[in-house]
Amino acid sequence: MSTRTEAEAGVDIKAVAAITVTLVLWASAFVGIRFAGAHYEPGSLALGRLLVGALALGAIAVVKGMPLPPRKAWPGIAGAGVFWFGLYMVALNWGERYTDAGTASLLVGIGPVFAAILAGIVLKEGLPRPLVIGLVVAFTGAAVVGLASQHGSSSALGVALCLLAAAGYAVGVVSQKPALSHATALQATTFGCAVGAVACLPFSGQLFHDVATAPASATWSVVYLGLLPTALAFYTWAYALSRTPAGKLGVTTYVVPVIVIALSWLFLDEVPTLLAVLGGALCLAGVGVSRTKKRRAQ
Repeated sequence: MSTRTEAEAGVDIKAVAAITVTLVLWASAFVGIRFAGAHYEPGSLALGRLLVGALALGAIAVVKGMPLPPRKAWPGIAGAGVFWFGLYMVALNWGERYTDAGTASLLVGIGPVFAAILAGIVLKEGLPRPLVIGLVVAFTGAAVVGLASQHGSSSALGVALCLLAAAGYAVGVVSQKPALSHATALQATTFGCAVGAVACLPFSGQLFHDVATAPASATWSVVYLGLLPTALAFYTWAYALSRTPAGKLGVTTYVVPVIVIALSWLFLDEVPTLLAVLGGALCLAGVGVSRTKKRRAQ
């Protein structure tokens, strides 16, 4: 009875579990980026993270005897690799140096909106009313959380870089979705990460310098970012994306600020303000609304 109820409600337990892992790991990445970013330049941090992720995923691919992705999957894999794994990470790392945390989270939060619009147009997913309402509510919540954490000034360059990161995220997600019709989640993630690493190779000189001068703790933070928030989290994301419309899945990333608030409270003793709690509640409400379906008239 319960199985039939889940099917009728459109619940995909495996996809829910996968995206939950992704969101928790992506939220934890903010702590690692904050620490490693004090010793690594934006480009070298992105390259180091991607190299660790690509090596870990490549080792798994070799052990499993994974073949190369089909030719039809490569345009989407390359697009995700360049725009999401590469451009998004570098632009975000760089932009956060010129904006306060609140403004950065607000601007990057536009990414799921861009992704939903692109998916509706390019992938023909449409823009159903629950998705649009959920996006508005969740983005409002993210904006409130951003205001609660705003504590400084932001330059025009920082704003532009954060918007560039949001655009890179949207293009990458929409590129990856059709690739998953021809390749497995592991193939798309492994080779997408490798493409992103190749795109970031111009920062290799800076990476060598930062590894030589940074404390071991910062380098281990980069290793953590590569293994879990990159290799594992991007794989579970790709798995969920292969089973979920891109626009609807993108809205779930608005849960990340809520998890960040909870982790900061538990591990960093940063007590959230009432405004942050209100914003988090709006994020969760928006994600919930976006997952609802219109009832068909009998």
